[in-house]
Amino acid sequence: MQTSKDTPRCQFRQTLLNRELLVGTFQKTPSAMVSEVLGLTELDVVCLDAEHAPFGRAELDACLLALRAAGMPSLVRVSSASAEQIVNALDCGASGVMVPHLCSVAVAEKISRAAQFGRGGRGYAGSTRAAGYGTKKMLDHQEDSAATTTVIAQIEDPEALESIDEIAKVEGIHCLFAGRVDLAVALGAETLNDAAVIEAVETVCAAGRKQSRPVGMFLADRAEIPRWQARGASFFLVASDHSFMLSGAAELHRSARS
Repeated sequence: MQTSKDTPRCQFRQTLLNRELLVGTFQKTPSAMVSEVLGLTELDVVCLDAEHAPFGRAELDACLLALRAAGMPSLVRVSSASAEQIVNALDCGASGVMVPHLCSVAVAEKISRAAQFGRGGRGYAGSTRAAGYGTKKMLDHQEDSAATTTVIAQIEDPEALESIDEIAKVEGIHCLFAGRVDLAVALGAETLNDAAVIEAVETVCAAGRKQSRPVGMFLADRAEIPRWQARGASFFLVASDHSFMLSGAAELHRSARS
């Protein structure tokens, strides 16, 4: 069974590298039904948040199955830079991984190796969903992985800003993702719009422009997209399934009583 390279799921990395506008969301609920519903939307990608939400391996597997069935590109924000978590997400069929709190070149190089096959890298198994449960030839699976697997470095610590240009240069890191909330906490800021926080995010954007790396970020409000597009960002994860439910319920209550 061959995987068409023309599907949105397989085109995601190239679209990201082209710095075309991509808008997705976080999924916080470990439910394949939620993934199935999000897969029916026009979003460009869904990121399963295995860092801050209770995704076990079985839940992650089921959600990725649902997203793949819908042809929806999928990312997994793993809880750490461990090779085991990266391999699990990719074997289950994720389009890529987002690694939080990436603070050094050494860690960037480590996760780049862990996401790809080859010496010192990802262990091979032909029995996985990503390998078509044994129906893809080994060479085809390796080539497809090399061409489509996406690795996103989440920059959310002051230490990372000190070596941001060097991190951005690491081969196999496809995107810098500014973690504005954690940057605000680390910098002791009172709001996400404090000058120090904005300066930190702009530093990430500047590194992306300088090193020809796409830049992404989380936004609670989609109205901020043009502001950050003007600074070179092109990939935005906006809100989450939780916030959709909260805002939808609030609007229903407001409109019903108006």
